[in-house]
Amino acid sequence: MNSQQTDMRDVRTPARKFVAATGREALRLVREALGAEAIVLTHRATAEGVEIVAMAEGDVQDAMENAAPAIQVEPVVPVAPVAAPAPMPLAAIAAAAAAAPADTAVLSELHSMRGMIEEQLASVVWSDKQRRDPVRGRLLRTLLGAGFSARLSKAMLEKLPTGQSYAEGMAFVRSELIRAVPVHEDEDALFAQGGVYALMGPTGVGKTTTTAKLAARCVMRFGADKLALVTTDSYRIGAYEQLRIYGEILNVPVYAVKDAADLHLVLQDLRDKHMVLIDTVGMSQRDRAVSEQIAMFGNSHRPVKRLLLLNATSHGDTLNEVVHAYRNGNDLTGCIFTKVDEATHPGALIDTVIRHRLPVHYISSGQKVPENLLKADRAQLVDSVFQPRQHSPLFVPAEIDLHDEPAGAGPSAQVVQAQGETDRLRLKYQNLIRAMAHDAQELATAASALAGAQIGFERARGLWRQAGDDAIGHKAVLQDLSEHARSEVAAGCETHVLALCGQVGLRSSESGDAYECHGSLLLSDRTGLPLAAPNQWLSTAATRGATDAARRPGMRQVQWLRQQDFGKSLVHVLGKLPGLEFVVQWQASGQRWLSRAPGSTAVIDPRTGGACTLARIGFAYGEARPVSFRGKPALQCEAHADVVPRPGAAALAAGIDREAMPMLRCVATQVIDARSRKVLSQSYALSNVGSEVGTQQLAQWQGWANDAEPCFRLMRDGVQLVGGMGELGDPHMMKRLLIAGQMSTTVWRLLQSDGDWAGRTRMLLSQLTGRPVRAGRPMTGGALCAGVGKFFLLLEALGTESTAPTQAPRALAQMG
Repeated sequence: MNSQQTDMRDVRTPARKFVAATGREALRLVREALGAEAIVLTHRATAEGVEIVAMAEGDVQDAMENAAPAIQVEPVVPVAPVAAPAPMPLAAIAAAAAAAPADTAVLSELHSMRGMIEEQLASVVWSDKQRRDPVRGRLLRTLLGAGFSARLSKAMLEKLPTGQSYAEGMAFVRSELIRAVPVHEDEDALFAQGGVYALMGPTGVGKTTTTAKLAARCVMRFGADKLALVTTDSYRIGAYEQLRIYGEILNVPVYAVKDAADLHLVLQDLRDKHMVLIDTVGMSQRDRAVSEQIAMFGNSHRPVKRLLLLNATSHGDTLNEVVHAYRNGNDLTGCIFTKVDEATHPGALIDTVIRHRLPVHYISSGQKVPENLLKADRAQLVDSVFQPRQHSPLFVPAEIDLHDEPAGAGPSAQVVQAQGETDRLRLKYQNLIRAMAHDAQELATAASALAGAQIGFERARGLWRQAGDDAIGHKAVLQDLSEHARSEVAAGCETHVLALCGQVGLRSSESGDAYECHGSLLLSDRTGLPLAAPNQWLSTAATRGATDAARRPGMRQVQWLRQQDFGKSLVHVLGKLPGLEFVVQWQASGQRWLSRAPGSTAVIDPRTGGACTLARIGFAYGEARPVSFRGKPALQCEAHADVVPRPGAAALAAGIDREAMPMLRCVATQVIDARSRKVLSQSYALSNVGSEVGTQQLAQWQGWANDAEPCFRLMRDGVQLVGGMGELGDPHMMKRLLIAGQMSTTVWRLLQSDGDWAGRTRMLLSQLTGRPVRAGRPMTGGALCAGVGKFFLLLEALGTESTAPTQAPRALAQMG
């Protein structure tokens, strides 16, 4: 089929029609005839091929200005379902048409434009902050000029009190950096402990020279006979010879290994050496062999501690990449700064170790052995960053590059200009959505249905907005969530509110640092669905063992929740039995709890006075009722018995009084096959809740808690939805964590909702992710969370607000 174009221009419209075999070919014709900024009016398939009607951008403006006064042009806000898509720039259409599937292209363009808008708004906000506090802007320039990243610099200056002079601001910055930089200060403990240390890093970072310097310090400390040197560098010419010469000077033996087997044999032979230093082969951080080298040391029978050498002359992004590559999921013992005497922007080093929490052991500054290896000192490190340089920097942002106002221009002019650019981008953003998200009414209907479904949708959307508002701190969000929790409990609970305690592992956005998030979900005693997540707590994974979480499950949550008043009797639902000391304390303080218990739990049966386990108690089960077990029909029955916890030898040695043990209720739940009567599941729970709650109700509460536990894992997706974890020092990390917790409850309730409206909504959200769910397969929580995020984005761009509560039932009916 030959491509063709038709001139449709007359006295009324300058529109032109283009027909071609494919959409791409038709767009090419439009671009050639009208330019890349042409406006596409219609785009449809005909018997002749693909037909596009388009106008030049200038003709569109003229047509709108010459339109009859009765015609109202609304280019920004959609007011009704759109029969035909609004005009959009050809460049955006071509970009979307070139990608497949279409949904992915649209969302990619949306994210790109959202980023431009947010960047422009951030520019306005930062300019306003500088005008109100110019010292802050000057301090930022100083930090960036020293090599610090913009993220760490701005996070640190967020804490700077207003009204400070530049000298006072620098003193504040210095104290903050000294407090934050991690340093290994106890060299005596390092040498006393000994062990095997591998010095690792990219090519040319100075590993061999630093190995010799460190070896010299060891020899001066405990003698040459307790030290050995090993090299794995069989690639670089003369690498072994260089280390051998150092070894001869120090009278220390030097060994060369080429693979894991050699390393195993050499370390076996050197087991009597107090310290072994390994000089490793240099590799680019992008070399796949880095992970093999790390695995070789990780699989050694003798623990190998890895010290990463960081080149002070490297760019901050390079240092960040090096740490990521050489950490590779395994902890580094620490790092050594090298070539500090050659660095022009040493702040990048300190920035890197602060964000990655990598302790600095030594500073290498020069070639002399061992004089040029010094212990790391916090104050000296920080002070060295701000020492004056001989030459003015060429490759750092200048004053004018950091949002300073041009001469003669007032602050308001700059703000107006920036806001005008933001409005232009937002208009383009909305036009794109109206043109390609062809069913805007479906989005509005879904939003109204979600608002009327009582799953916390409007609250989640409001929190999503707050996540990007730097003016709102985590304390305000915490108070907001507490008020929301009281409202939800009042509407969704009968007599009790169930507080489910749990935790989930999280990782920071860039450094990959591991954290443990502890939280509580408030469940309805009527339906078992999560109503609110009022608070979250964060701890580093390294301190996980110190908290003894296995013995004290949910302690942080319990302590905070007992101080809150939700208007209903609170019952803590725990995944593991609390320690016996807490059982006694909670009984005395009236704290109610319910916990899973293994059948091996040691108790005393008051009926016989004998010691036994829960599995050996003779329960009298009640009448069985039909249930579904793993998708198949089954029968469930419950039984109840009073028991007394039986302290073991360790508990008695710790001072636990056997006579102080309270009477507890044990609920046994049994699930059997409906036909064969074979036992499919047997579980137990212990509780100090009074008899006002029946046995079947307690069993149901425990079942609901088991079903809701996966909601905690949605925190990982929820955190990404609001911008990620961030890094150490981020002032809004806890705010995002609080918001992610509450949003996870909304996603979980939508995932569990029944009805046609829920199915249609989940299908729509699945389509927004670009990965539709296969027929017959349920949607995962992670996919639903991603869909909700894109749904929020579309609603914001369209300016769509949810239907008022009185109209929500109609929206639900339309969805159904």
